[in-house]
Amino acid sequence: MTGAIAIVDYGSGNLRSAAKAFERVVEEQGLDLTVMVTSDPALVARADRIVLPGVGAFADCKAGLGRLPGMIETLTEQVLVKAKPFFGICVGMQLLATTGREHGEHAGLGWIEGEVVPLAVELLGLKVPHMGWNQLEADRADHPLLAALPPEAHAYFVHSYRFVCAEPSHRLAHVDYGGPITAMIGRDNIVGTQFHPEKSQATGLAVIANFLRWKP
Repeated sequence: MTGAIAIVDYGSGNLRSAAKAFERVVEEQGLDLTVMVTSDPALVARADRIVLPGVGAFADCKAGLGRLPGMIETLTEQVLVKAKPFFGICVGMQLLATTGREHGEHAGLGWIEGEVVPLAVELLGLKVPHMGWNQLEADRADHPLLAALPPEAHAYFVHSYRFVCAEPSHRLAHVDYGGPITAMIGRDNIVGTQFHPEKSQATGLAVIANFLRWKP
């Protein structure tokens, strides 16, 4: 397998940790892939796989993406038209929604129909943000990104809002935090995780490896 992985730098994301995690998997799996962190739409267009990280508020992240001339248009063409494998992480996943309801109502990319809403678990005695390790529960165990995960796979979360899919089949995995909370979404060539794979040790590295070998 050869090619390039573009991790999009739009001023919001744990880019160094994400890049190092992808580089580690490339090395350990012996893959002929180049990992690049870039804010240049031309480089994103030439990449074979695209990763969109994200940390912070929904509206701020969407605005940051929009401030890069041509980036949203390039992502749309490369992912929706050319069907390149795409991986959204944390707010990078949430931006795939139709609408984000964090401090108002904000339009997302609309690639996976749904909305991002507050966790609203305080009355259950649970803390917000949801921070720490939780066990993943597969909703679609046959999806390639969930293949060969460690037994009782746990992942690391830091978030105050959750993705509610309009189409239930688009939720690939969830965790229990006062009820089912979306942990992974996907359709066609698009996947996203609410958890941070770069912070999720063996589970996160396995998900990244699955993404890099995925042929949707």
